[in-house]
Amino acid sequence: MNIVYIVLGVLFLFIIYLIYIYNRLVSKREQVKESSSDIEVQLKRRADLIPNLVETVKGYASHEKEVFEKVTQARSKILEAKTVKEGLEADNMLTSALKTLFAVAENYPDLKANQNFLHLQQELVDAEDKIQASRRFYNAVLREYEAFKQSFPNVIIANMFKFPTFEYYELEEEEKTAAQKPPEVKF
Repeated sequence: MNIVYIVLGVLFLFIIYLIYIYNRLVSKREQVKESSSDIEVQLKRRADLIPNLVETVKGYASHEKEVFEKVTQARSKILEAKTVKEGLEADNMLTSALKTLFAVAENYPDLKANQNFLHLQQELVDAEDKIQASRRFYNAVLREYEAFKQSFPNVIIANMFKFPTFEYYELEEEEKTAAQKPPEVKF
C-alpha cells in the first residue's frame, strides 16, 4: 500500500511539474508576442508620420515624383506586413526610401528651415529610436523564451505541445556593413 502512495505522489509531483513548465512556456510565448506587437505599434506610428512629411516636401520639391512614390509604397508595405520577417523587410525598404527623401530635402534650403519639416524630421528620429528599443527588447525576450524552451527537460514539453519558434530582428547585410564602417568626418 505504501508503494502505491509513493507512486501516486511521484506521479502527482510530475504532473505539477509539467503544468508549471507549460505555464512558464505560455507566459514567455505571450511576452514574445507582446514585444512583437510593440514593434508593430512603433512601425505604424512612424508610418503615420510619412504622409505629412511627403506633403511638406512635395511643396518644395514637386518634381521628385519617383522619391514620393517609393516612400508611399514602402509605407504601404509596413501597414500590410503580417509576419516579423515581412515587417523587417518593409521597414528596411521604408528606411531606404526615407534616406532618399532626406537627401532630396538637402537640396532645398527653404525646406530645411521649415518648422513643420523640422518637427516631422524630429518625430521620425524619435520614432526610429523607439523602434530600435522595441527591437532590442523583442530580441531579449525572444532569447529568454528560446533558452527556456530549448533547455532540458523543457524542450520535451515544448515539442509535445508544439510551441512555436519566432524570428529575431536582425540587420540587413548593407546595414551591417554600414555599422562596421567608421564615420567620415569632413572639415
